[in-house]
Amino acid sequence: MSPSLTTRCSLTSDLDVVTGAFSYSGRAIATRLLESGRRVRTLTRHADPTGELAGCVETVPFRFGDPAALADSLRGASTLYNTYWIRFEHGGSTFARAIENTQRLLTAAREAGVRRVVHLSVTNAPSSQLPYFSGKAQLERDVAAAGIPYAIVRPTLVFGPEDILVNNIAWILRRAPFFVVPGSGNYRVQPVSVSDTAAIAVDAAGAVGNVTVDAAGPEVYSFHEHVRLVAAAVGSRARIVRAPPAAALALVRALGPLRRDVVLTREELEGLMAGLLVSGQPQRGRESFRGWVEASAHALGRTYRSELRRNYAGAPL
Repeated sequence: MSPSLTTRCSLTSDLDVVTGAFSYSGRAIATRLLESGRRVRTLTRHADPTGELAGCVETVPFRFGDPAALADSLRGASTLYNTYWIRFEHGGSTFARAIENTQRLLTAAREAGVRRVVHLSVTNAPSSQLPYFSGKAQLERDVAAAGIPYAIVRPTLVFGPEDILVNNIAWILRRAPFFVVPGSGNYRVQPVSVSDTAAIAVDAAGAVGNVTVDAAGPEVYSFHEHVRLVAAAVGSRARIVRAPPAAALALVRALGPLRRDVVLTREELEGLMAGLLVSGQPQRGRESFRGWVEASAHALGRTYRSELRRNYAGAPL
């Protein structure tokens, strides 16, 4: 735990609720709030008794099936930061169920008297019929209709400590003789750091009126450039080759059972190739992806990070 967080986490102040404060973007938001002296409660599927936030965050389990208990867990909160979502469907965790659960969360927030909702969506959510994006678009409409002042924050491709996507690209580049880029590789990405995403979300909580803003970093790369940058940083000798998207996806899917994970879905690949992870708004993020990759190269890809182990092990959504 950082010294500033150690000093400040015991302070009492206005209460904010962050869903998933022990996960990825939720952790970054909770840390930023604690460092500013605010009190944080999280709704979560996972306790974090040994992590950096241990002892600093009030922990309450998600209780989507109990509306009264869900409202009680939000009572007294000034702002609800909602990061709850699923990356892909798995077992009983479906997009439809995640939408229903979020609708229940919004209803509970209104009944609890929460003064503002900051909801994390994704860039270009209304522009795609892919389930991940269309589900996010539906929730943007639900947030706007919930009767609570709101801010919607739309991140692009988020990177940072504990990152899964970039780390696993580096993991492959360190071990495989070649890395397959689907299609031309010319489709673009605009990475934004998780710390910048958190800062934009916290700033949005203080905005006047209802706002929708993108969280996007200062650099835009083709996906091919993105992979080459990671390869150079970790000293990979892998040959980077292009292949038809179906063939590339088949290779990635073959890796999944070996790692007991879902490495990449067809829908994720389609969204990437459609350029949905690039913002049309002025950049708000400041941290350089290139600088972060070069500074983090010693650790990137040393071990594989599993989406299933991180977010699907344990209780169902």
